[in-house]
Amino acid sequence: MPRSVQLFRVSLLAAASLLTCFVVAVNPQHALAAGNHSEKKHDAKRQVELLEEQWRMAQLASDAVTMDKLLSDDFIGISMSGQVSTKAQQLDRVRSHKLMLSKIELSDRKVKLIGGIAIVTSRAEVEGTNETGPVQGTFRYTRVYRRLPSGGWKITSFEATRIPSAKTSSNDQRAAKPPSASPTSDPRFN
Repeated sequence: MPRSVQLFRVSLLAAASLLTCFVVAVNPQHALAAGNHSEKKHDAKRQVELLEEQWRMAQLASDAVTMDKLLSDDFIGISMSGQVSTKAQQLDRVRSHKLMLSKIELSDRKVKLIGGIAIVTSRAEVEGTNETGPVQGTFRYTRVYRRLPSGGWKITSFEATRIPSAKTSSNDQRAAKPPSASPTSDPRFN
């Protein structure tokens, strides 16, 4: 590489270094913005994790007052039994003891932030009762929080899905398996 090109590169690097020093000296807040963004994201995730624990404790205590504070007015939930509920319906289920949970053990929790939305997924071991009787099992759930202009968070959506046990899963697969049929005798293909 010619010496003039090497000198030009060194000069360019020196100019970039000087410009960086100037920016930091003039506006240190700007230089720290990237670090602050990461800290803010970590803080937001931590806030949501704490709200998740508040929600879990409120469910175990059948605490409709706390649940009312955590749910947004436009909340829509899909329960582990497939029931769709508004905020009012969800709170009524708790107040009338139609839904009572005695065990909620969480694992594999993840919090994903997208702008003013936090999406929480987790695995839950649950025991209790609902409108149809005893509830016991392992579920995956998704809970969605929306950040308010005040900086707080409200739960806007929820859905739970049962994870079949290994024994149930293999029995269900055998029961759901159609008898052997050729494609031509199956009416879906005719």
